[in-house]
Order: sequence, then structure tokens, then C-alpha cells
Amino acid sequence: MEWILFFIGGRLYTWFELLWRGYTHWTMFILGGLCFVILGLLNEYRYSWNMALLKQALIGAVVITGFEFVSGCIVNLWLKWNVWDYSDLPFNLYGQICLYYFLLWIPLSIIGIMLDDWIRYVVYLALHKTFPGMQKRERPHYRLLKA
Repeated sequence: MEWILFFIGGRLYTWFELLWRGYTHWTMFILGGLCFVILGLLNEYRYSWNMALLKQALIGAVVITGFEFVSGCIVNLWLKWNVWDYSDLPFNLYGQICLYYFLLWIPLSIIGIMLDDWIRYVVYLALHKTFPGMQKRERPHYRLLKA
């Protein structure tokens, strides 16, 4: 299942980047897929459904920013591929991450978390018809601010 979500997340991220800046790079497919899978796993294994969605999104934004920093240090600073550069934005760290994009990752994390949950739920429903003995999966539900 995670491989399917990886490909969905990678594709969605590259489309988002094409809309946002007009171009993308193949490494963004990998980064987007990885971040989408990690976002989805937050409430699958680490946190419960009862955690506030905004708190999940903040954790997701931290995780994404961390992955963005590490991958930026590799592809931009070490390999010098110049995939992105936030040096001209305020509150940036080595031009690889910045406060502006961290804040953008919060609402995008909400969308990613919910999309992952509903994909998993729909796949579960389809598989449950074929394999009725499967463990029951809870329908996604959220609380925005308070658990």
C-alpha cells in the first residue's frame, strides 16, 4: 500500500510544483512521495485519530521541512544541481528551507493527511468486499483544533 501512496504523493507533488513555479525536478517526485507516505503514517501508527488535525499538520510540516532541508543539502549544496534556492526569502537556512514554505506545508499537510486516510479507507472498502474477514478499518474523522 505504501508504494501506491508513494507514487500518488510523488505525482501530486510534481503537479503542484509545476502549477506553483512552472517547473519541477525528478528528485521532487521522490521527496513528495516520501513525505506523503510519512504524513499518512503519522495517524496510522504513531498518533491516534483523536489528535487534533492541526497538531498532526504541524508535525507534518516539521517532518516535511526536515526532509526538505536534508534533500536540499544533498541535491543543491553537495551535488550542486540547483533544484531550488530560498536565499532571497527571509528566515531561510542555507537557502534550503524558510519560514514561508514551512507555513505553506501546514495546510498542505492537512490535505495530505486527509487524502491518505481516505485513499486507505476506499482501498480497504474495496478489499473488504473481496476478503470479508479483513480487520475492520475505521472511517476517517477529524477534529481540527482539540482532541
